Amino acid sequence: MRLIVITGISGAGKSLVAKHLEDAGYFCIDNLPPLLIPKIVEICSQSYRKMDKIAVVIDVRGGELLNDLFPALDELTDDGYTFEILFMEASDKIIIDRYKESRRSHPLALEGRIAKGIAEERRLLQKIKDRADYIIDTSSLAPKQLKESVTGIIGNDNSMQGLVVNIISFGFKYGIPIECDLIFDVRFIPNPYYIESMRKLTGKNERVRKYVFEMPETKEFLAKLYSMLDFLIPNYIKEGKSQLVIGIGCTGGRHRSVAIADELGLNLSQKQNRVVVEHRDIEKDGRSSGR
Repeated sequence: MRLIVITGISGAGKSLVAKHLEDAGYFCIDNLPPLLIPKIVEICSQSYRKMDKIAVVIDVRGGELLNDLFPALDELTDDGYTFEILFMEASDKIIIDRYKESRRSHPLALEGRIAKGIAEERRLLQKIKDRADYIIDTSSLAPKQLKESVTGIIGNDNSMQGLVVNIISFGFKYGIPIECDLIFDVRFIPNPYYIESMRKLTGKNERVRKYVFEMPETKEFLAKLYSMLDFLIPNYIKEGKSQLVIGIGCTGGRHRSVAIADELGLNLSQKQNRVVVEHRDIEKDGRSSGR
């Protein structure tokens, strides 16, 4: 049986993730009292339909019932069941903007400032976040990108075996993705942006890619990067790590980091790794043609 506990900051996208999992064949329950999780798992495991893929959404809407989560998970472990925790995250500004757009009230700020409610929610959920197997930050993710991230976690065969490698290209001018485990700065590679004919293109364009990969600095960097990851990934898997987030950053996140991220994703995929590549800032300034 496969059980995914979806939790995290209110407004970060838990409901949308549950919908994606439901589309993938999961039996999903929203706002379930944590103490009922072992009972639900027992019922599903004994069902004649053999519901072996379950997702439950647990968050601060349950109030003090949230305190029952860890005892419930411990009970599952004692009964021989396994589970994964998926924690949804987003920046305070993005959460506030989403609540203002939806005109809904934050569950911990019914009569006060949203920012104060978010701060209290982060405090209450910190221990859960520390135990999370997967963290998805939706601050800069479009719905399609979020779906790709979820697909990368559950796998095309709906298997959680092995390590999921998330590669994020980004621009340092827009900030470092907070969920990254490893950050690589490729600003030492000559920048195609300063060549007028390539300025409005992206790292997905063949001319830009050729320019980037012809540089001796790029060739040496990739050789050393591949070698390091060939060493790290098996050891991460050995230690039980289920998700590795690699950030590849350049100045604007449109040329060098995009080309390098795609190339790294291809290299790791060819080595039978499960890989999701996301280009966070590729269209940030709205002028890129992408080709």
